[in-house]
Amino acid sequence: MRTELVSEPGRRDHPNEDFASIGLPASGQGGSLVVLDGVTPPQGATGCLHSVPWYTARLGGALTELTVSRRDVTLSEALARAIARTAEAHADTCDLSHPRTPQATVVLARWSRETVEHLVLSDSALLLRSPDGAVTPVLDDRIARLPRSSLATDAVVDATVRNKEGGFFTAAADPAVAARAVTDTVPRAEVHALAALTDGATRWVEKFREGDWAACFTLIRKEGPRGLVDRVRELELADTERRFLGRSKTHDDATAVYVEL
Repeated sequence: MRTELVSEPGRRDHPNEDFASIGLPASGQGGSLVVLDGVTPPQGATGCLHSVPWYTARLGGALTELTVSRRDVTLSEALARAIARTAEAHADTCDLSHPRTPQATVVLARWSRETVEHLVLSDSALLLRSPDGAVTPVLDDRIARLPRSSLATDAVVDATVRNKEGGFFTAAADPAVAARAVTDTVPRAEVHALAALTDGATRWVEKFREGDWAACFTLIRKEGPRGLVDRVRELELADTERRFLGRSKTHDDATAVYVEL
């Protein structure tokens, strides 16, 4: 098995709000990955005393433990339990009903000798490569389907469409959101490798259009997650006229995880 992980902040003076982990049980049978992209709130109140990195660390830690130790629990149920556990940790001090309460996008995958389970919530991505080389992207495209008037920048999305019917969903404080995730289980024999990316890394495909998902996967397989993130940073710096970035921030936290089964 080959595993590689890179997570790089978008700014040196700002903490990385992404979270990533690979869990490999001591039994040696199977494993799991967790990738979260913390949602940067706009300036102003969030109703919470805690930072986004605090939230992603708590949620990511709970998900890592649950996906490794509770194989009898589905990924949706693991996400619901992790959200509830994290909410309980600050419910007494924070207003968890605030629309800007700390939250994150989610990618989960868990594999055994027989199956590969996966879950995607919001705009991070999971790529599955079959033994014959075909690459299947697993995406939750609800943000992409929103009208442009709802999107100000990468970090600012109108609260009227966040975690609401007709909009899109992130992991915040309501465990019920786990039922909104894109989920599936496929035979292990159909998956040779997988990669999970936050939207700071998917820029190579989605903003700069350097290639499709299959080309992106090939880049990760050959040069590793570091190669992809480095390419994205080069493209961001080269886009001085903001032809591709537009109103988006120049650099975003970028995380890429690669697992070859």
